[in-house]
Amino acid sequence: MRVPSSLRDCFLVAMPGLKDPNFARSVTYIFEHSDKGAMGIVINLPLTISLQDIFESMAIHSEPNIFSHIPVLAGGPVQPERGFILHPNLPKQTGPSPWQSTLTLNTFLSITTSKDILEAIALGKGPEKKLIALGYAGWEANQLEEEFKQNSWLHIKASPEILFETPYQDRWQATLDQMGIHLGSLSQDIGHA
Repeated sequence: MRVPSSLRDCFLVAMPGLKDPNFARSVTYIFEHSDKGAMGIVINLPLTISLQDIFESMAIHSEPNIFSHIPVLAGGPVQPERGFILHPNLPKQTGPSPWQSTLTLNTFLSITTSKDILEAIALGKGPEKKLIALGYAGWEANQLEEEFKQNSWLHIKASPEILFETPYQDRWQATLDQMGIHLGSLSQDIGHA
């Protein structure tokens, strides 16, 4: 599969033969890709902590156990102590984001990295739909392109439905289904014949 000049706003879908524990059976949302490298957030590999645990560790007051069912994802191996919240753009927003550190990624999605969004979520005033991750995935210049040559990844345009409507444990299969690919037709081997 030929790599487009930019994978921004795409999902990277790990091939079955990719054994790196940070990316095995992963789906990664790529929010930056240029000749300098790429950055993304893995959207389907949970950590053993919940959003409630994050609130408690940051001394953010919330009602007990209300957020204990919301998983925190392993966004990638780079800066695993840093939090990222992917969320839909606010409807009809006419000014700056209400949070200190928000980057609008495209027409439907933003990423926020400041503590104030977590405080808003704890009060029930944050974005209704959200994906919370610790860490991110990063590739140096040409590294991702080399991994495509090794048959490590597939790619597809990102969809809000998979990000926010599909349970995290179903996202890898859902992206394959969206591509029309059946798991049995994918080779377990990485590389070319």
